[in-house]
Amino acid sequence: MSSSIITGQYVRIDQTPASVGERLLALAIDDVLIILFVMGLLGFLPLHFLVSETFLILLCLFVIGFYSLLCEVFNNGQSVGKRLMHLRVVQIDGSEPTIGSYLLRWLLYPVDVGFSGGIGLVCALVTKNRQRLGDLAAGTMVIKERDYRRLHVSLDEFSYLTDDYRPTYPQAADLSLEQVDVITRTLYTYNKERARRIERLSRKVVDALRLPAGTQPGEELLQTILRDYQYYALEEV
Repeated sequence: MSSSIITGQYVRIDQTPASVGERLLALAIDDVLIILFVMGLLGFLPLHFLVSETFLILLCLFVIGFYSLLCEVFNNGQSVGKRLMHLRVVQIDGSEPTIGSYLLRWLLYPVDVGFSGGIGLVCALVTKNRQRLGDLAAGTMVIKERDYRRLHVSLDEFSYLTDDYRPTYPQAADLSLEQVDVITRTLYTYNKERARRIERLSRKVVDALRLPAGTQPGEELLQTILRDYQYYALEEV
């Protein structure tokens, strides 16, 4: 089942989770490659006078243990098996995983496939995005690369932004997604505290962005800042 996401950077992500069968086949390919590599290394053991036997054994253990982590970190979420199967690891929002995300997936791999009797397979079968425990913890998923589309959202999809729109405050481009979310929630939350919160937040925005002296705080300022941020976000993507 394909999913469509509009990210905080105004990019539409269309992606389809890889099936359990595809993931298992990719894993099998990787396992075969590891076995062949280890067998090749161990074939040098009789030549221990050229290469330390201990070194070869440690190298084999290193390859077995770190293969998936190193492939995903240095090959944009793809091991050899995933690449051949046209699969890729991404964040749930379609963005590229961080090293921390890859590391968390790797640390939980033994739990998924070893110590627990295959709990990762069960999770992948019952979760919407076919995620194993490592994916759930890291906020990642494995997708079908051929079904992955990253589409720019045009200015036309925002009624208040036109092709000739010119931002008022260039500083809006420096806002973080968290700050934009705070502004948006403040503007579109209606209660008796709304006016006071808008006033306080707009003053903080003036100070944080170092807006020109004389800039008037208030709802109009926040609306303008939000439109300017969206303009610059769309320009970037």
